[in-house]
Amino acid sequence: MKFKELIDKVKNIPYGRNANRYDFSLVLSENKGTCSSKHAFLKDFADKNEIENVKLYIGIFKMNEVNTPKISDLLSKNNINYIPEAHCYLKINQIPVDVTTSDSFYDKIKNEIIEEIEIIPNQVSDFKLEYHKAFLKKWIEETNQNNTFEEIWEIREQSIEKLSI
Repeated sequence: MKFKELIDKVKNIPYGRNANRYDFSLVLSENKGTCSSKHAFLKDFADKNEIENVKLYIGIFKMNEVNTPKISDLLSKNNINYIPEAHCYLKINQIPVDVTTSDSFYDKIKNEIIEEIEIIPNQVSDFKLEYHKAFLKKWIEETNQNNTFEEIWEIREQSIEKLSI
């Protein structure tokens, strides 16, 4: 299968968490994936097939009611304008490619990205989680949030659940 065809196939696979976050091949066998698993799977494929200029990124963006309308009630109920969320995507020849859903989520968040780092596929699990949590803790402190880290993380988890419906 050509890389472009694989990208198109993965883009049309439904959003959802896989049974094992460390096994990217589940994206195909379970016919679902998150931004992490889908992009790690494609980056891994590119590496194994020596496809050049494919890079994997984590971008921390301001998840708000404009770019993520499904969570607007959660944010307003908790008096939060946005929650910093970690999102994975590729850059192919430095052009962002987002296969999280059939339409690029990156296009909705590109102006809300606060920080971006390049990673390798196996970093989408534990490393991404720890990086995201550390960023949130720093953000809570710097912005004097009224919620604890645990409360913010729970609101974030509820947000992800809403996005999976």
